[in-house]
Amino acid sequence: MATPTATSGLAPVNGIELGYQVFGAGAPLILLHGGFGSVEMFGPNVDALAAGRQVIGVDLQSHGRSPAVDRPMRFETMADDIAALIRHLGLDKADVMGFSLGGGVALRTAIQHPDVVDRLVLVSTPFRRSGWYPEMTAGMDSMGPEIAEPFKQTPMYADYQQIAPRVDDWPVLVTQLTELLKIDYDWTEETRAISAPTLIVAGDADGLPPRHAVEFFELLGGGQRDASWDRSGMTQHRLAILPGVTHYDINVVPALATTVAGFLDER
Repeated sequence: MATPTATSGLAPVNGIELGYQVFGAGAPLILLHGGFGSVEMFGPNVDALAAGRQVIGVDLQSHGRSPAVDRPMRFETMADDIAALIRHLGLDKADVMGFSLGGGVALRTAIQHPDVVDRLVLVSTPFRRSGWYPEMTAGMDSMGPEIAEPFKQTPMYADYQQIAPRVDDWPVLVTQLTELLKIDYDWTEETRAISAPTLIVAGDADGLPPRHAVEFFELLGGGQRDASWDRSGMTQHRLAILPGVTHYDINVVPALATTVAGFLDER
């Protein structure tokens, strides 16, 4: 991954600090990682996306470079954080892209703060908790603070060790995140009202079935009719199902950056 620019740092938003890294130049893209991760979770796709735009990789509440805070972790409050960060950086609007946990935050940002979101990219992101496969929700339900120690054997903790302001705060992150992952939600009606052009991306072997991604696309008005020879039947939204891709590698496969860049360049 490329070296971030000198504008990277900690942004004070809503009483907490968010760590962020800036890569490349051009139209801004806010990039939000998955659970237990940081911007490094996207691997070479950071460079690939930054080749055509300014990528601002944000570490969500208590993740990565963002100091752990004593605040319940909720999609809604983290969405407020992202909107505040966009304004803090002096941007009128930005494209927002999120994966998994970050996708939920990106979705809530578009719902709660439509004025700061230009284009929206949601990777492996359900609009209701039951959109995940049952084994995924069962896994979330089974996790609690007790996994902090065994999770120290994972690559996610190895990355955390390298960048966290206080490595001893790992249990704080684990406790907050595992609590969040158990909370039920259904954002169907709010999602239906999203105004930003949106790209839904999922793998054909993802943690959510392709039919949920299709349902998401249809919820936004896509997939309702033939586009016609002049494309007049198309909406502003897009759907991509990446073949041979799982929830555990969709963030790093080259096809993700290629697909996303094509969508962002449509305007």
